[in-house]
Amino acid sequence: RCQRWVENCRRADLEDKTPDQLNKHYRLCAKHFETSMICRSSPYRTVLRDNAVPTIFDLTSHLNNPHSRHRKRIKELSEDEIRTLKQEKIDEAFEREQATQELNESSEQNTVSEEGGEEQEEEAVPLTLEERENKDYLKSLFEILILMGKQNIPLDGHNVDELPEGIFTSDNFQALLEYRINAGDEVLRKRFEMTAVNLEYCSKTQQKQMLEICESCVREETLREVRDSHFFSIVTDEVVDIAGEEHLPVLVRFVDDSHNLREEFIGFLPYEADPEILAVKFHTTITEKWGLNMEYCRGQAYIVSSGFASKMKVVATRLLEKYPQAVYTLCSSCALNVWLAKSVPVVGVSIALGTIEEVCCLFNQSPQLLVELDNTIAVLFQNNEEKGNELKEICRSQWTGRHDTFEVLVDLMQALVLCLDAVSSDSSVRWNNFIAGRAFVLSSALTDFDFIVTIVILKNVLSFTRAFGKNLQGQTSDVFFAASSLTAVLHSLNEVMENIEVYHEFWFEEATNLATKLDVQIKLPGKYRRAQQGNLDSEVTSENYYKEILSVPTVEHIIQELKVIFSEQHLKALKCLSLVPSVMGQLKFNTSEEHHADMYKNDLPNPDTLSAELHCWRIKWKHRGKDIELPATIYEALHLPDIKFFPNVYALLKVLCILPVMKVENEKYEMGRKRLKAYLKNTLTEQRSSNLALLNINFDIKHDLDLMVDTYIKLYPEKVEFQEDFIPSNNSEVTENA
Repeated sequence: RCQRWVENCRRADLEDKTPDQLNKHYRLCAKHFETSMICRSSPYRTVLRDNAVPTIFDLTSHLNNPHSRHRKRIKELSEDEIRTLKQEKIDEAFEREQATQELNESSEQNTVSEEGGEEQEEEAVPLTLEERENKDYLKSLFEILILMGKQNIPLDGHNVDELPEGIFTSDNFQALLEYRINAGDEVLRKRFEMTAVNLEYCSKTQQKQMLEICESCVREETLREVRDSHFFSIVTDEVVDIAGEEHLPVLVRFVDDSHNLREEFIGFLPYEADPEILAVKFHTTITEKWGLNMEYCRGQAYIVSSGFASKMKVVATRLLEKYPQAVYTLCSSCALNVWLAKSVPVVGVSIALGTIEEVCCLFNQSPQLLVELDNTIAVLFQNNEEKGNELKEICRSQWTGRHDTFEVLVDLMQALVLCLDAVSSDSSVRWNNFIAGRAFVLSSALTDFDFIVTIVILKNVLSFTRAFGKNLQGQTSDVFFAASSLTAVLHSLNEVMENIEVYHEFWFEEATNLATKLDVQIKLPGKYRRAQQGNLDSEVTSENYYKEILSVPTVEHIIQELKVIFSEQHLKALKCLSLVPSVMGQLKFNTSEEHHADMYKNDLPNPDTLSAELHCWRIKWKHRGKDIELPATIYEALHLPDIKFFPNVYALLKVLCILPVMKVENEKYEMGRKRLKAYLKNTLTEQRSSNLALLNINFDIKHDLDLMVDTYIKLYPEKVEFQEDFIPSNNSEVTENA
């Protein structure tokens, strides 16, 4: 068939190409095919029939255009060849006509056919006037819904409870419909000119159905690119509240056709309290609802709030059992120390992390509060202005996500407490009641000894992983060498565990010194003292209590988590980063990637030639020209003009690139997460919608209105009759006059 296409196109320069080369590197415009050759059975794409051959060509237009005259070399045909082509076209047309006639005869004989038994494509039937008007009407509704999603306009307008009895007001959707009618949309005007004023133009049920189709079609555009790239990774963000229900935001990582690593938001997944049920629903949604093949999943990462870590770990474990190559990793957008702290299964740690977030949020909400904090820092650090200026700069950032969050917090503790105390006790009208009240509550939380000892112990324990975690978010070479340093990190933590008595003594002394500076009483937590009332034998000291309840479980947990998140498979994958030329150079080109690449053997196009290809790859960079710099990242390596000459290296780099631990080099391809954060920040909890959120976050993705309309008509044929759309509004009753 490829040969026939080339002959019909008269491309003599392509005659020596193999079918495989033609299929991979050349494309033919759809306008060269007759409509009968195009199959429209798929709701998501247009595909050619198996016997499709291009027959529509204008071979003379280029002669009138001097700029395009030499663009394609046209093969001149003899009269006999032209006569043969015409005869073939006539024969094909006759065969199609005969096949159609036979089909019609068989359909007349079998008036009733079994359900699902018709395999022949139906011929396109011209639409009636009523069907065309209905399609135009539905298209208008979809256009309004897409506009509302892109502009982040909630469907509901005024709350019914806020309105006086008997007063009717349109919701946002109906208001936009009315505006469009008044602007001259004749389709909508004709539809609703006889409708009562207090009737809903489109019921809530219908709105929901249409929004689900909008969401599905927009998501499908991204998922199609994911399937085309084959390999991908799954990443979830922190659990969020969508209209009173907890949901998991899900993002997907993949390398697109332009060799760019992208991280795109593909939807929300309802959160389940039971981790086993959550794992099942998570897998079902990704594979069945969204149609991704998890056999191609090469990585999974979960950014979680405190208290959710253990449940998401169950999800990761269940997916690993089914798909061993879906490596469980850290996410590049989350600092290792913050992730470890959130995963510690100690209630006091979760409470402390929540308090830190609230403090940071309060100061970021009020520029005046930041100025007040700056003044307090300036007074406390007047003998060390450099340190003071550094802390001022940090306070103006999201410092709760830093590798050294707990070091920063310990340095800021006195300034934060003094500033919050000053705000809460200020009798002037400078601060409103909300800020003054929050300042009082947070000052009390910060000056609780339980909080102080918690952050000091976290600071000291996580100091052993700080440099390691920072390197994981660094350049490709930093990530490669960080993988080799994990053994040393675990050795240090094991030593701490073996000598926990000594280490905890130093940590507790630091906590008591900070408490003394803040005039905080050193005591056991109130809940523990209340539980021990009447127990005369209890002589537990504060130091021993916090060692058993905090230091020991924290160190044990961090050691265990590091072993889980940096499994043998994960480390082997990171050691394959020596494929990146700059890392090769630092290793003096003495590398052995083939030993670590075994885990990806089935992902390679030519695994038998891997060793020889890697040798050529090393020689290429070892003997490069003096003016040629070594590519420093996977991104640069993937964009090399000759990368396709190394198909195995190219495949390996693509798989390594999508591991969640690798950062997205180009920020414009990481917009999914940023837009998700912006949507959650700018939208009230009760006004959030999982459907509208996807449209808002992916506002730049193309959408096919005709596809949405056709899908709606297929799924809800009973809604075609427009009378069913006139449903009384929930806001008011329909009067007799209406």
